[in-house]
Amino acid sequence: MESESKQVMKQRKKQVEVLDILKEALTIFFKNTNFSIFTLLTSLPLLLLMVHFETLFQQTLVDTVRFLNHVFLSLNRRFDGGFRYHYPYQYGSRVSLDQDYTVFSSKDYLPNLIQLVFMYLVPLHVLEIGSAILTVYVSSKLKSEEERMSLKGMFQESFDASTMKGTFITSLYLLALSSGFLLAVPWIVNNTFTIGFYSYIVSALICFAALTKLLIVYLEWSAIWNMSIVISVMDGIYGVGALRVSWFLKSGDQKRGLYLMLVFFALGVCFRLPCIFLGCYEGGYGIFVQVGLFFVVNTLKWVSCMIYFCDCKERKLEKKIVDVELGKDLQSGS
Repeated sequence: MESESKQVMKQRKKQVEVLDILKEALTIFFKNTNFSIFTLLTSLPLLLLMVHFETLFQQTLVDTVRFLNHVFLSLNRRFDGGFRYHYPYQYGSRVSLDQDYTVFSSKDYLPNLIQLVFMYLVPLHVLEIGSAILTVYVSSKLKSEEERMSLKGMFQESFDASTMKGTFITSLYLLALSSGFLLAVPWIVNNTFTIGFYSYIVSALICFAALTKLLIVYLEWSAIWNMSIVISVMDGIYGVGALRVSWFLKSGDQKRGLYLMLVFFALGVCFRLPCIFLGCYEGGYGIFVQVGLFFVVNTLKWVSCMIYFCDCKERKLEKKIVDVELGKDLQSGS
């Protein structure tokens, strides 16, 4: 009996891995036209805000990088005997340190930064959670039911005030935790410059090691946080309770959640970096293409989190059944 139970668990683990989760998410999204239309229509306010947010975010990011280059090269110049030099080319033109600092110290920088933080904490967060709730709820119905839902049925069944309110409470906990992690990034960079500013190699190694570790922890916790949102939508458990259940379901399965979140993190970076280097934030249609790709990736992420939650829940139930059966066998054997 014991060997049969272990064999059942091994077979179950082989059935649903990260690639299987992604394949099922792609199937739900692309083979259900009504679902694709539903997620697009319910995400329109989020998409419109994302266009402005991404434009502002990329411009602020570029200005911040220029300022950090100025500070780092200024510190290095002092240790090189006061030698004054320029870094040769910046975005296609020759830019001096003084010019670069002027770009950063522009009167628009601080207001843009404040606006960016406010948008991230309030309207963007509310719209993203609202879109996530509707996506998770309808995709879970499509996963569990063999019949295809109509577009009208999706709108009629998806809106639940109590679920919206409870899940939003859960999201506030997640917003506080994720914001704490984001604040750790500039803190690490600042300490890296303080410890190893006299050496490019030392600074780079320390910063790379610290940020890599922070990224791994962030992605592992992101899997727990995102699953807690799914738990709030599907099981009606909110706040700290949802986080506890998510932690319990994910215990012993950290790598799969890490790899799943790494896929969507890498896709987000791959879509954003070309847009930054091409200067899409300066105008044109590039930013709309990026936001459209973000919409698809974000929808697939929440569908994948729903599938991941269902699989983790089934695994825990199977393990509990196996443990109970083993316990009965031991008692009967004694």
